[in-house]
Amino acid sequence: MNKGQLVDKIAEGADITQASAGRALDSLIGAVSAELANSGDVALVGFGTFKVSARAARKGRNPQTGEEIQIAASNVPSFKAGKSLKDACNS
Repeated sequence: MNKGQLVDKIAEGADITQASAGRALDSLIGAVSAELANSGDVALVGFGTFKVSARAARKGRNPQTGEEIQIAASNVPSFKAGKSLKDACNS
């Protein structure tokens, strides 16, 4: 499913226009992104939790040359599914 299809499903399920559903989805994505940028967590009970995880620096290899390179530490977004979402995927 892509963003357009998700907007269609939201509009249909909430009985709103596609334009309103698109703005609502964009607002949700913006709010989650802003909270993660401030190192916060976003917990949606039953669905899951978005949070920022630290990835340590490590050594890697350039696939073209085989040369060893140093990959810098970084913060990455992560998602942990909640029980309801896990149950929905396994039914």
